[in-house]
Amino acid sequence: MTSPVQSITALGGKVRRGIVGLGAFMRLAGAILARSGIALKRPGLVSKQIHFIGNYSLLIIAVSGLFVGFVLGLQGYYTLTRYGSEEALGLLVALSLTRELGPVVTALLFAGRAGTSLTAEIGLMKAGEQLAAMEVMAVDPISRVLVPRFWGGVIAMPILAAVFSMVGILGGWIVGVVLIGVDPGVFWSQMQGGVDVVKDILNGVIKSVVFGIAVTLIALHAGWTAKPTPEGVSRATTRTVVAGSLVVLGLDFVLTALMFSN
Repeated sequence: MTSPVQSITALGGKVRRGIVGLGAFMRLAGAILARSGIALKRPGLVSKQIHFIGNYSLLIIAVSGLFVGFVLGLQGYYTLTRYGSEEALGLLVALSLTRELGPVVTALLFAGRAGTSLTAEIGLMKAGEQLAAMEVMAVDPISRVLVPRFWGGVIAMPILAAVFSMVGILGGWIVGVVLIGVDPGVFWSQMQGGVDVVKDILNGVIKSVVFGIAVTLIALHAGWTAKPTPEGVSRATTRTVVAGSLVVLGLDFVLTALMFSN
């Protein structure tokens, strides 16, 4: 039977490891930001990562956005019909996507698709001693490997969120106007009159940028600290999805409370 002293010791060890891990994460994030000048000196590295992260994630983002729009159009119509407000369907779909679902669902998909790819790529480079070889050749692996991937993820995330919201609104229009028969003029006019550029769209963009920073840093840190074994890389990719998803949901609550509390 475990004694109280052993339980307290084990708890203290977990807390200590958590603090050490958080400190290592912040040190790596600071090193990436401090070396971000390479992104301006060699923009080709960043554009290559934007293509790798954004273009290869575009299909799953667009398809997911379309089906989310379908569901929003269908469920929104049935809910609004109870109150005789089905003409507000376009507004409901647009606000749901631009404020919440666009940034959040895109970030979750981003963590599962692009985040795991970044973690696995860096973890395999570490396992193959490519990062160590760069250091031997006096090439800083943080500047050459991590910084371009960080800025590629930060830039690609808002673009993907915008594509998700745009396709989702199209999906809501297909269900609401084409299939159900909502007046198209009312659908678009309610959306145009009710969606505010700053309060709704800009805040959604800010959310997507914050999510992009958080998920990309988590993915890079997981790959950078992964054990150089197949099992270590596998655990690192799993850690990226779990930690990235939880952080996105937590940040979404905080940002929503700050942005829309007034």
